[in-house]
This record gives sequence, C-alpha cells and structure tokens, in this order.
Amino acid sequence: MDNIIVAGIGTDVGKTVTSAILVTLFQGDYWKPVQSGCQNPDTQMIQQWIDPLKHLIHPPAYSLKAPLSPHHAAHLEKISIDPTTIIPPQTERTLIIEMIGGVLVPLNNDTLTLDLFCSWDAKWIIVSNHYLGSINHTLLTIEAIKSRGISLIGIVFNGESHSKSEEAILEFSNLPIFGRLFPEKNIHPSTIKRYAKQWQSGIHSHK
Repeated sequence: MDNIIVAGIGTDVGKTVTSAILVTLFQGDYWKPVQSGCQNPDTQMIQQWIDPLKHLIHPPAYSLKAPLSPHHAAHLEKISIDPTTIIPPQTERTLIIEMIGGVLVPLNNDTLTLDLFCSWDAKWIIVSNHYLGSINHTLLTIEAIKSRGISLIGIVFNGESHSKSEEAILEFSNLPIFGRLFPEKNIHPSTIKRYAKQWQSGIHSHK
C-alpha cells in the first residue's frame, strides 16, 4: 500500500483521529511533519490512541508553540521553516502523513503546505465535516489537490450524516466515501480499533 496523506478542509475537522484509524487499519506508522499549538500536540494525542509497540510515531520536523498557521507561529519564535529539511522518514510500512490545517496554509512566505506535500509519493484522503459552507470548502480543497495531479482515494465525513451535502460533494468530486466518523464523547484506543474494523471493507478497493 502506498503512503497516505490525510488532508482536511480546515482546522479541527478530524484529521488526527482519522490518521490514528488509518495507522491501525493499515498497520502503518505516523508522521506529522509540522505541528503548531504544542500545549496539546497531535503527535501526543496519537500516542494515546495507538499501540506504540506496533506502530512507530516519527517526530515532527518542526514543533511550534503557538496555535497559529506555521509561518506565523514560526515568526513568533524567530525562525523560518525550510521545506527542504522536511523529508518523509523511511519505513517499510505504510506511512500515514497528517497535514496541518487546510491545504493552502503557508509554511513560510514562499511555500504553501500543498506545495511541499504534493512533492511526495502518496495517495490522499480528504477529511470533511458538516457546517454552513462546508460544501464549498470541501470542493475547493479537492480542486486544489486535483490541480496538482494528486491521486485522491476518498473522503472521510466527520459527523452525523447530512445526505444532501454529501450527495453534492460526492457527485461533483466523483470521489467515494472512504469512511465516516460519528460524534464521540471520548476517544480511546478501543474507539480507534472499532473504526478501523468498520473501515476494513474498503481496504481492497483502495490498494
């Protein structure tokens, strides 16, 4: 199985929990190249959700303190993110790579996250959740990714089903649903394993 990049239509749409499920589903490793807002970093959350004896969590290339876009958070720390230093780690297993924020978030004054991530050999999954304007945000995200010639394998919808919104997104994007997340009061390793089992049926169609 190819490496997988987990992209979202924005911030806090479910990329991290989706990444944890995919790590478990594909028996892979996890990497978030750049993270900001290190009071409760995504890498730490992943450590709580997956089995550390079975999966390797690779450290981020940049770990920034402020919960802001990478270029802004880096500016506050008087550093500049150098994309040439961000190189996917080598692993014999599927590497699940989580993006930061939306796909057009700037890493520095010259490079968007999409510019860097699209240079890596991987298939992509989009995470979308439902709110007023999410159809537009989802389709714009998909168009931006497709414009780079990137291979998209499906959408994960986060939240209770909104049939009309989802029908529109799937019709205009011509993408399948890869999986669905429902509201959860708490996320535990058992939660991640339950979703991985539910999404198991879709593996063979995406290899």
